[in-house]
Amino acid sequence: MGEDELAARVAAEVSRQLEAFRKEVSGELAELRERTPLDRASLVLFSGDLDRALAAFTIATGAAAAGLETGMFFTFWGLSVVKAQTARATQKDLKQRLFGLLTPGSSESLGTSQLNFFGVGARMLRSMMKERGIASLEELMGLARELGVKLTACAMSMDAMGVAREELVDGLSYAGVAAFLAEASRSRVSLFI
Repeated sequence: MGEDELAARVAAEVSRQLEAFRKEVSGELAELRERTPLDRASLVLFSGDLDRALAAFTIATGAAAAGLETGMFFTFWGLSVVKAQTARATQKDLKQRLFGLLTPGSSESLGTSQLNFFGVGARMLRSMMKERGIASLEELMGLARELGVKLTACAMSMDAMGVAREELVDGLSYAGVAAFLAEASRSRVSLFI
């Protein structure tokens, strides 16, 4: 075997090993990128309380204003926050109609988590916020839409609680928990309120 032939074989072997190494590193980098959190915030709003909804929308609008892609997932009692004030669904059975009567009809009829006293606490909180020039829940909801916050209603919770799409505000998306988790798993910030 001549010197040129030996050099060619060594170069071919080095090239083969480098190509295998590149493929391995590329695969590991792709896997790492898949697991790396994005500039995203994901919030679950489980509560139907005014103060907690205010906190959720304050955080969501703050995150969106800071440049994070932000999504909110409304489930169970949190669906009351995104109910339209005047919308009523038809074709509900007795349990669904009764359940609808026992839950807040819109964001404007939410109670507070503490010191509600048959709605007095919520009216006082809204009044104090207005006197101090603090945005109301409804104003924060509008701001969230302007900032591009993705609002998603939990389809399973809607079915369980007898809430129809026509009862909710416009502009929502509808998904199950798997879709929310796919987004939340790539978020830098995930909150449950």
